[in-house]
Amino acid sequence: MTTLAKKISELFTKDIELVEAKPKPYSNPYLTGIGLGIVLLLSFVIMGRGLGASGAMSSLIAYGVYNISPEHASSNEFYKEYIGDGTTNPLKDWLVFEVLGVLVGGFISGTLAGRVRKRVEKGPNISKGKRLFFAFIGGALMGFGAKLARGCTSGQALTGGALLNLGSWIFMVMVFAGGYAFAYFLRRQWL
Repeated sequence: MTTLAKKISELFTKDIELVEAKPKPYSNPYLTGIGLGIVLLLSFVIMGRGLGASGAMSSLIAYGVYNISPEHASSNEFYKEYIGDGTTNPLKDWLVFEVLGVLVGGFISGTLAGRVRKRVEKGPNISKGKRLFFAFIGGALMGFGAKLARGCTSGQALTGGALLNLGSWIFMVMVFAGGYAFAYFLRRQWL
């Protein structure tokens, strides 16, 4: 019985090995950076504004709050910035469509490169639950920081940096300084 179960298990293992394709290597970071710069330039030329992401989440939240409690959203200065006088839909915003395009484009690119798989990327010394917990905490801190800084890494660093805003350059230096400062403490999770 044990031998039969082992042979069945081997059959499925062999099938998985045949189905999984070897992923293509990552793109050259310098060429990717040039491509990102071209996308940013085209964004200014075509849409009249740069790239960003956190504004799309703010539009989505304002839309949700407005649908649940229109009186509260109309009396709150933060939500009023996104819903206006209530005649326009806050989801009809450039950043919302841009973020949707990033999600769709990322999925297509990952599929073409053979990198789309149902798994959690993690190091050998961390559990899936702990990895997802750290990812959630990191994302929440990033979102909180983006609202404090009035822009996320794409809005502050890419768009603000391209416009030579001093605050955006200071933001980028602090992002790298914070990353290097905490990398020492978290690197064992990935090694």
